[in-house]
Amino acid sequence: MNMPAVSTRSGRRVALLNPSPSQIAIGDIAHGLAHQCRFNGQTNKFYSVAQHSVLVASILPRELRLAGLLHDASEAYLGDIVQPLKELLPDYQAIETKFCEVLGTRFNVDLQPNDAIKHADLVVLATERRDLMPMDTADWSSIAGITPLSRAIKPMTPEAASAQFMEMFFMLTTQKKAIKKAPITKQLLNYLLPTRLNFLLSR
Repeated sequence: MNMPAVSTRSGRRVALLNPSPSQIAIGDIAHGLAHQCRFNGQTNKFYSVAQHSVLVASILPRELRLAGLLHDASEAYLGDIVQPLKELLPDYQAIETKFCEVLGTRFNVDLQPNDAIKHADLVVLATERRDLMPMDTADWSSIAGITPLSRAIKPMTPEAASAQFMEMFFMLTTQKKAIKKAPITKQLLNYLLPTRLNFLLSR
């Protein structure tokens, strides 16, 4: 019996019930998220999960940005299912949790639930509701008391969102590796003077 799997743009087949890190590729994630519209497509303009992910990451502390960028990465394989429907699908929750574990292993990042990332996600959600769904008058209890960002969201094309997602991913993973390899004195200096990272590591 064939196990259920999804195909990706790179030609990989990713098992839905038992995915492995070797099946996961960041290019597939960026492409998939960039072509999925948030809120089931019910926004005033196309707005992708990839752009949402970059925005969440951008308002987090540096040490949490990679986890923030990848917090919805499982949706590249499982789809962006609206929250009310997720709550009716207990099996989906288990599958999503498994994907987060595999993604965490693949990219060496902790994707367990995190309060700071959850709060950043809600801030972005409040901003999206304001800028992308102005006609919606429903009570969104999840964002009660949450202040949206002051800057307005400007939706990007899938191509631009995918490129921005990839750029942030490589920037964060390169910095992570560089800082890990740097001598302790340079790590301390980089903490104090983060904009001098490349200079310090090249010395």
